[in-house]
Amino acid sequence: MDEQTTGVILRVFPLTETSVVVHWFSPDKGRIATVAKGARRPKSNFQGKLDLFHIAEFSFRRSRRSDLHVLREVALKETFPNLRKNIDLLSCLTEIVKLIARATEEQTPLPNEYLIFIELVRLLDKNRVMDHWPVIFRIKFLLIQGVEPDWEQSRLDLGTKSIAKKMTVSDWKSLAKLKPSDVQLDRLSQFLEGFIRRQNW
Repeated sequence: MDEQTTGVILRVFPLTETSVVVHWFSPDKGRIATVAKGARRPKSNFQGKLDLFHIAEFSFRRSRRSDLHVLREVALKETFPNLRKNIDLLSCLTEIVKLIARATEEQTPLPNEYLIFIELVRLLDKNRVMDHWPVIFRIKFLLIQGVEPDWEQSRLDLGTKSIAKKMTVSDWKSLAKLKPSDVQLDRLSQFLEGFIRRQNW
């Protein structure tokens, strides 16, 4: 029986001369690997649909022998064309995807992680600049995972601690008005990099 859900494409790579592997991230199914058979053929129904960070409704049939399932149908919902015009944005999202892959298990529902990732993708596509959004994502992701840093015990200065706390509790709309300095963002980025490394993900 086919299963249906909505998800965002995290990774696409060739499997054979005619097929590709597509890694999806969905709120109710979690991270799923599928094979799109015949996707590389000129007249494939998958043509133009399987690209990084596309959001789509898709159906798949589970394999009984492996974790690589069969992709059946894809109906695009959002494509974020501006992302493909900026290599820095794509590189930024690729690093975020690596974090998600290290910190979560496959085929486990991840509704909150999915929502904040989609927020990040939409913001980057709309604004076309990274600003403080990747830092905000990492902070909120750590909070969802239950490993929020103890900001008071950190060696960050008071101003940077205050910014970090606002990033933790504020919604995305409010955070659009937040204006951390380049120095604060750099300090937060370095702190988070070390903190995430210590989680052994």
